[in-house]
Amino acid sequence: MIEIFIDDKSKPIFASMTLDYKNIKLHYTVSGKGDTVVLLHGFLETIEMWKDLEPEFARTHQVICIDLLGHGQTESLGYVHTMEDMADAVLTVIKHLKIKRAKVVGHSMGGYVALALAEQQPQLFEGLCLMNSTFEADSKERKRLRTRANDMAKTNFDNLVRMSFANLFAPESRVSFKTEYEWALDIALKTSLQGYMAANEGMKLRSNRFEIFKSLKAHKLIIIGKKDALINGEQLLSKLENTDIDYAELSEGHMSHIENKSELTYFLLHFIEK
Repeated sequence: MIEIFIDDKSKPIFASMTLDYKNIKLHYTVSGKGDTVVLLHGFLETIEMWKDLEPEFARTHQVICIDLLGHGQTESLGYVHTMEDMADAVLTVIKHLKIKRAKVVGHSMGGYVALALAEQQPQLFEGLCLMNSTFEADSKERKRLRTRANDMAKTNFDNLVRMSFANLFAPESRVSFKTEYEWALDIALKTSLQGYMAANEGMKLRSNRFEIFKSLKAHKLIIIGKKDALINGEQLLSKLENTDIDYAELSEGHMSHIENKSELTYFLLHFIEK
């Protein structure tokens, strides 16, 4: 399926498409022209999270947004979606579009997927930005929490999503960005139970990819939220010494595209234009 929106000059500016992939539908969008930027959303998100950033980037670049397995309009493959599985789906879109080189921005889980892709296809990357994400594997405690969450999801899914989602924002952001918070929560609640459980299992299984990230011959950037309850920014920063990895610290939590939108836009525009 292809849905194309055109501007006043009758030139295509945005296309929403699906690919047949391993007997499921894989959804992605393409906009703009120029060098390629690939945007990968996080857990309980969809390509809709990029609705404000994508038009900014598309002024000068071709922008590819992909609904990851079990999220948005992309269906699930099973009850475990490893980061490698998701990276394979992303690579399918990239190959279909005949893209040879790209800058990739991954938010949270999207960063884990981007790192898995970088391990498989390092030559693809002109740049890699981990946005509110990490190269580290889950701790033992985090793995236990994911297992517990998947058990709870089977009987109390809505409440689980609401509780999990609250931790993504700095406490004051839930009030100051109330409309945006409720909009993003509504998207999260539309995630299927299968998509939730499969991604959670996949994140639990992921490996530490610090060496992959450090050795990648590309422009590298980490975006850190100082009040991020999920990502230990200080721990990440301590490992960046004597590397060529750039970083930017923002004032709020895990959802920088909402909580620090103007600052994030500045840093990401600099990243893709460098």
